[in-house]
Amino acid sequence: QVQLVESGGGLVQAGGSLRLSCAASGRTVSSYAMGWFRQAPGKEREFVATISRSAGSTVYTDSVKGRFTISRGGAKNTVYLQMNSLKPEDTAVYYCAATGEWYGGTYASGYDYWGQGTQVTVSS
Repeated sequence: QVQLVESGGGLVQAGGSLRLSCAASGRTVSSYAMGWFRQAPGKEREFVATISRSAGSTVYTDSVKGRFTISRGGAKNTVYLQMNSLKPEDTAVYYCAATGEWYGGTYASGYDYWGQGTQVTVSS
């Protein structure tokens, strides 16, 4: 079993950048496919990005392609979400998720473990 803790959220102006971190304890993140999801007020949780267990494959939702990058932190047992060119519509609580499968997919149901979330607010 793995425990996930997100950090790095905050308030940023449109066009700015943030890097979210997802620190894992209990097991190494290399044992899991990892994903980032987000949930805005009044909306359902939506997929943002995922990285396969081998880190050989990444998938992004269309709205963040070219702006966000998911990566693994190697020995730091951490997964990152680098977010550039942020827009007000990126405002949400961002969640890190993990699954023991090789690939987690784009649905929340494909993940077994979740962090508590970190708030990202982008002002216009």
